[in-house]
Amino acid sequence: MGSYKIEPRGSLEHDLRKIDRQFIPKILDAIGGLADNPFPVQSRKMKGSETSYRLRIGDYRVIYQVDTENKAVVIYHVRLRKDVYKW
Repeated sequence: MGSYKIEPRGSLEHDLRKIDRQFIPKILDAIGGLADNPFPVQSRKMKGSETSYRLRIGDYRVIYQVDTENKAVVIYHVRLRKDVYKW
């Protein structure tokens, strides 16, 4: 698979400020890995959407969309599992 461009959107920066510092490197590595493979084993397609996925990183979830036509991965949220689905 070719390399995809990572495009952070929305509240990503705000979400990262709320996360415990010890988890941030692991989350950023996982997000960076989406550039090489936007459909890793830990990701699942979200119900009711054709292009939205969630990536599990411990207790955190990364909500993103894949634009295969433009080769882009748009990151929307990084939040705890209990909070991520309330937007």
